[in-house]
Amino acid sequence: MPRYYTEEHEWIDVDGDVATVGITDYAQGQLGDIVFVEVPDTGAELSQGGDAAVVESVKAASDVYAPVDGTVTEGNAQLEEDPALVNSDPEGEGWFFRMTLSDKSQLDGLMNAAAYKAYCDDL
Repeated sequence: MPRYYTEEHEWIDVDGDVATVGITDYAQGQLGDIVFVEVPDTGAELSQGGDAAVVESVKAASDVYAPVDGTVTEGNAQLEEDPALVNSDPEGEGWFFRMTLSDKSQLDGLMNAAAYKAYCDDL
């Protein structure tokens, strides 16, 4: 399953026309202890670069952006009860939402793991 990254530190795993989205380990490290997560509603129409979710930490509140256009099929309900999952497993069980892809060609504008690592190394 290919994984892509955005400059805003979201990751997206793609399996056919369905994708899982979360924030990267780098992002959770910058935020610190996560205390609240608001995921999008099922059926929400998302636009690439538009607001998709909210994550709050002891340091700050931050928006999570949609890496591509699509429709939300599921929000991670576990995060409401245990937002710290974003800290403990940001690129696994701490995922934010799943979505169907409207335009797979948008993935071409995202980074692969090597490009994302290089991007973070330059920050």
